[in-house]
Amino acid sequence: MDFALTKDQEMFRTQIKKAVGDIGFTQIARDLINGNTETFDKMTATLTELGSTMIPIPEAYDGLDLSQLDMVPTFEELGKAIVPNLYLETMAFAVPILKRYGTDAQKQVLNDIALGEKQVSLAVLEEGGDFSTEGIELALTEEKEGYVLHGEKIAVPYGEFADIFLVPVRHEEGVSLVYMNKEDAAVHQQQAIDKTKQLTRITFDHVRVSTDQVIGELGNGWEIIEEGLLYLNAALSSYLVGAMEHVVEMATEYAKIREQFGQAIGRFQSIKHRIVDMKVNLEIARSLSHYANWILDTEEPDKVAAVYSARSFVSEKLLQAAGDNIQIHGGIGFTEELDCHLYLKQAQYYSQYLGHSSVHLDHVADVLEVM
Repeated sequence: MDFALTKDQEMFRTQIKKAVGDIGFTQIARDLINGNTETFDKMTATLTELGSTMIPIPEAYDGLDLSQLDMVPTFEELGKAIVPNLYLETMAFAVPILKRYGTDAQKQVLNDIALGEKQVSLAVLEEGGDFSTEGIELALTEEKEGYVLHGEKIAVPYGEFADIFLVPVRHEEGVSLVYMNKEDAAVHQQQAIDKTKQLTRITFDHVRVSTDQVIGELGNGWEIIEEGLLYLNAALSSYLVGAMEHVVEMATEYAKIREQFGQAIGRFQSIKHRIVDMKVNLEIARSLSHYANWILDTEEPDKVAAVYSARSFVSEKLLQAAGDNIQIHGGIGFTEELDCHLYLKQAQYYSQYLGHSSVHLDHVADVLEVM
């Protein structure tokens, strides 16, 4: 069993890291918060130029047909600079689902994704705030010539930048997953604690939906979504590992230069212990996330447990590390001048995205009972 990154994968990481640095590192996120999309658009185009959008897509659709593990360097480097993006939802949710369940016509969008011409967002959450199947109430109503969709989804990430929405809906046969073009929805910006996420509310006003827009079979949507969430949560784990790595770097560097009582605060035992704990948790998180991404392309029986163990651990430890980082920085850590607050808000957002850690641990417990 070898899920370590190869030399080629690490070389590709170097290219992504350089690109993120050249564009501005966390300046990309800061610009988007201030309404400037120039660096965001440039980063999106750069990912295409580097071939990141081709990695998991079959060769028949202009892709490289590589594995989920091959995307880990991109996930981690984007997370390190908390780069705002739809790369995760597009590459680690939409692509695996379309590859396995899409019709020949639906799979044509894979070509557009590979060329960087289409991005996909996931529209799950409704007013009840429940990411589970019970929270899906948006109804797909049957009519003579197809179906009609009327209602809304909330907290949709980067809805203004998405070209396609994958939308779980309630049908009389159960939950179904439909493919909606952006022009079929009204998109409204929402406030969020992490403003880099550009959350939106999308509204469907009696929009007609054809059977060609249903992914998989009617009523079988939740099983498809659960499979897609395995890929997305594994990808998110790596993205959060990247963020955690930079948090540890910030805390360590500041502890070396900040002095109190005539010496660097990093010499104080309480600070040393806190940073050591952060570094140990980072290495555990990295191992768990690498394994979670590696196992997706295997038939190992602990696939679900591996993914959700990684997601739960990384989310919790990033939130802890981001809080400790601010404590180590002291008062200046609360200012907008430094990046500390950006990482804390990111950690708070992802501690709830797609469900709280307790929900992820429930998945692990359910699987372990069966095994």
